[in-house]
Amino acid sequence: MAQPNPYRERLTVAWWLWLPAVAFAGLLAAEVRLGAPGVATWIPYLVLLPLATVGLWWLGRIRVEVSNGELRVDDAHIPLRYVGEVTAVSATEKRDLLGPYADPEAFVVQRPWIGGAVRVQVLDEADPTPYWLISTRHPEALRSALDDARAR
Repeated sequence: MAQPNPYRERLTVAWWLWLPAVAFAGLLAAEVRLGAPGVATWIPYLVLLPLATVGLWWLGRIRVEVSNGELRVDDAHIPLRYVGEVTAVSATEKRDLLGPYADPEAFVVQRPWIGGAVRVQVLDEADPTPYWLISTRHPEALRSALDDARAR
């Protein structure tokens, strides 16, 4: 049976980070080019610009999904029966949960270019992880999807 309120999100790198990253790769290629004679002058551009693009894509590969009775974050997953209280977290609260109020046993998937997050309490007695802290652009939507999925 299909889930009525599925949630899927990819934690892609913000568009405004692409420009400076690719510009930096171009600048670095130009610096390397200054010391290379002849045909080799274009090799730094052929290597560094695609490398920067692939690196930015790789940084944004993480997926957050609520489906089939599980919360999935990248390769990690937890059955919804072990999900306790779900709290939408603001950027300020996220900073505190990553800093002075951090629990070293927490499972954290944090992306600095994403302000919001969700704190998911773990109820599994066999799991030492007290909670998951997950970056998300839509904390309320993820919280709502988890609450709806647990209610079913």
